[in-house]
Amino acid sequence: MLTDNHGRPVTYLRLAVTDRCNLRCLYCMPAGGLDWVPKSELLSFEEILVLLRVASSLGITKLRLTGGEPFLRKDLMDLIRRIQKERLFPQVSITTNGTLTAPWVPELKSLGIHSVNLSADTLDAARFARMTRRAELAPVLETLDALLHVRLPARINAVIMEGKNEEDLLALAELSTRHPVGIRFIEEMPFNGSGGYQPIRWNWKVMLDKLREHFPTLEKIPDEPHSTSINFRIPGAPGTLGIIPAYTRSFCGTCNRIRITPKGMLKTCLYDEGVLDLHAMLRHGAGIAEIRSAIVQAIGHRPANGFEAETRRRNHEVGESMATIGG
Repeated sequence: MLTDNHGRPVTYLRLAVTDRCNLRCLYCMPAGGLDWVPKSELLSFEEILVLLRVASSLGITKLRLTGGEPFLRKDLMDLIRRIQKERLFPQVSITTNGTLTAPWVPELKSLGIHSVNLSADTLDAARFARMTRRAELAPVLETLDALLHVRLPARINAVIMEGKNEEDLLALAELSTRHPVGIRFIEEMPFNGSGGYQPIRWNWKVMLDKLREHFPTLEKIPDEPHSTSINFRIPGAPGTLGIIPAYTRSFCGTCNRIRITPKGMLKTCLYDEGVLDLHAMLRHGAGIAEIRSAIVQAIGHRPANGFEAETRRRNHEVGESMATIGG
């Protein structure tokens, strides 16, 4: 098993297959989008499979495919089929905005996908259009319905932004009283693609106070090992609620995850700027043993938390888009 220099096991890999997205969420990227990574600079599926085999051999047990929006990557399902055929990981999950996902849900279920996270900050069509700059709520809800229909475990990830969607904290929480779905509320982070980030007022404590004010019987439930969320349930509800202190960064002490960006950069912390160019290693002919050794060495210099990772950055400023780093 991979263990970092702080004694934390590393068992979870988030791999972004693309930086492209068909939404323009306020907290993620500018209205005009980004300078997308050229296709030639993206990891190919063959390169991805090499890295996944290495990760599996190092003891990674959980893989999450992300983006951008992963279903914008042509033939994504072919990659998923190949991953599942090789049985590289006990758990393979997907994070998606749900706009293109519904037609694939039955096959995702049959392939043994463990769970799907939907990024949806509101269930209100008008607010969705303002938050994402696209009127695409209907296909997202279609994906949610499809996931519930085939009983593929689903979570909704919602970033709560002051002056944008505070009311959706309660509306989404109510959804957990009707469906077996996990609702997770996330602090806004500085990964908006344009810089100029201001510290938030709607932190996890404010969210929790609002939930308890509206649901006075809200009960704490056990957090899974290495969970980034603090988890609750409304008594009698089939679903659960969670709050992720992504900006406060109070979960770093048990973090078990690493990331690979669409360009093949290894990140040992969400807040670092990339510590190992795996893509360059692959294209310069590095062998499996060399890649394994380089990853182990990088894990051995992991920052203690997101604040330390931020200070190690060359300009100490986080401003890239979440779409470029896989969440």
